[in-house]
Amino acid sequence: MPQAVTSELAGPPTAGRKRWTGRTVMGWTIVVAVGLVLAGVAYAWAERITTERLRVSGAQRLDVYAGSLENLLGKYDFLPSTLELSDDVIDMLQKPEDAALQLAVNQHLERLNRQAGSTTIYVSDLRGITLAASNWREPNSFVGDNVAFRPYVRDALRGKPAGFYGVGTTFLEPGYFFAHGIYRDGRMLGVATVKVNIEKLEKAWVQGADKVLLSDEHGVIFLTSVPAWKYKTLGPLSADVQRELAATRQYFSHALTPLDIRYEPTRDDGVQFATIRASASGSGADTPRRMLSQSLSLAPRHWQFIYLSDLSPARSNAQTAFLLACLLQAFLIVLYLYVRQRRRSLRLKLKAKEDLQHAYDNLELMVAERTYNLKQMTRSLSDEIAVRQWAEDKLRVTQNELVQAGKMAVLGQMAAGITHELNQPLTALRTMSDNAAVLLDRGRIEDAKSNLGIISQIVGQMGTITGQLKAFSRKSTGNMAPVAIQPAVANALFLVERRLEQEGVGFRLDVRQHDAYALCEGNRLEQVLVNLFNNALDAMSAVDKRQLTVTIEREGSRLLISVDDTGPGIPDEVRAHLFEPFFTTKEQGAGLGLGLAISEQIVVEFGGILRADPAPGGGARFTIDLPISEQGAVHG
Repeated sequence: MPQAVTSELAGPPTAGRKRWTGRTVMGWTIVVAVGLVLAGVAYAWAERITTERLRVSGAQRLDVYAGSLENLLGKYDFLPSTLELSDDVIDMLQKPEDAALQLAVNQHLERLNRQAGSTTIYVSDLRGITLAASNWREPNSFVGDNVAFRPYVRDALRGKPAGFYGVGTTFLEPGYFFAHGIYRDGRMLGVATVKVNIEKLEKAWVQGADKVLLSDEHGVIFLTSVPAWKYKTLGPLSADVQRELAATRQYFSHALTPLDIRYEPTRDDGVQFATIRASASGSGADTPRRMLSQSLSLAPRHWQFIYLSDLSPARSNAQTAFLLACLLQAFLIVLYLYVRQRRRSLRLKLKAKEDLQHAYDNLELMVAERTYNLKQMTRSLSDEIAVRQWAEDKLRVTQNELVQAGKMAVLGQMAAGITHELNQPLTALRTMSDNAAVLLDRGRIEDAKSNLGIISQIVGQMGTITGQLKAFSRKSTGNMAPVAIQPAVANALFLVERRLEQEGVGFRLDVRQHDAYALCEGNRLEQVLVNLFNNALDAMSAVDKRQLTVTIEREGSRLLISVDDTGPGIPDEVRAHLFEPFFTTKEQGAGLGLGLAISEQIVVEFGGILRADPAPGGGARFTIDLPISEQGAVHG
């Protein structure tokens, strides 16, 4: 009945579904295409807006950098002409052989250079020979150098104040040179030159993804925010330019190689893009990188500032606008589908309500059937639980009986030894009692009392033997308590002592942990020890050297009792089945194979482990691993 109702509620597989027609597919294709076009328009609009912001920001930076450069150069433009005011300079140019005048001018230039913060100041005669310099104390002083080949010196000698950027031929230090003629009464006597370091301006330039460079009239980059671009060219140099630069030694030993940069045609709005390979910036990659390029000319020096703006923000904003447009359109589509689905859900809800009413009409029958099934299942589970409980109780009783049977088997094996132990005292008792009767007849009362005292001692010894056997044979209580290990070992040893003597087996007790107590049940622990002792004696029956060793030691919170023999040991294939019930390596009828299985079960119930390993000196070692008890105990 429930299956029929479920099938009825499910309804036809295709109910409520609408097939996709070719017209529907075409409509959704047009919607997606229009959405992509609108997203593309948003991408282009965002990219153009961001590019315009980058262009405005780049133009402002170019103005700031150009103003800083002009201010720096303007501070030193007047400095060479002030040397005309120094009488010492005029006298030295008129009397170049006067060493005192030369020294005075050197010292004057040194002080002036230090006060002005320039790099070097020096004075040359009309031949271009440097007569005095601010660095006259240095080993590579300019004094005596011929600088007539320098363009700024040639221009100054022609009466035209000059400015020039170049790399020094002495220290290879770049700088900007100001040169001005020195006159007296309208006659030129020499040239004064001031060298200024303008490299420090680079430190204030952009150190991010944007790049800045300054090139001369030949397109040689001499200042830039990218060290790898320095002394590169914006394009190949003509042969005439190369010869001119070589003659003036403007850039001295630097190789002027072209920078790998390609300019795109300027757009209608004045924006220009340049593509440059990333390897030119020293990044190690060789991927072309597209950047916004802006330039600013510096007259009258014919220099050109170029600012390259990173287009990553523009691309990122454009991508964001594209994604937002796509998300907005996706939201509108989802909203449309939601409204459409909502209307469909209302229709399905009405139909479901009808189906629910129909199912409710059949609910009572379904509940009655399910209740009956649950009662049947509950009854079966109760019967199964009762059977399991009975089986567990039976198993527990069987296990206890097996343990007791194991004890009886051990006592049976020791019967001959125990009989011998009791026969000797009994014989002595008979002899001593007969002697006591004779002594009484003869009136020797003291001698008779002495015999009776000896008889009492013998009876006490026999009571000790029978007491040990009784304690070993009684059933265990199953209650665990702190048990002293050494007495337990001594009690177990007592039961196999006769066999040790008969078979000539040596015994050694190695106590590394005195006053050791383990949490277990004493009687069953003695049974395990007796079983291990007997197994060890059986293993040594066919060997010459027979030694039984018991070791008691502590390992952390555990107490280890090891039983070592000098027998042939246990093969690996036997060790894997050693603790299985009814597995034995003894001859037929010599054992049932239950001793180790029962011993392991007893140790596990104590919360311990019984394991078999090779003994260090050969033979086998069985180790009883028990939880230690820090409390004193009464041996059970």
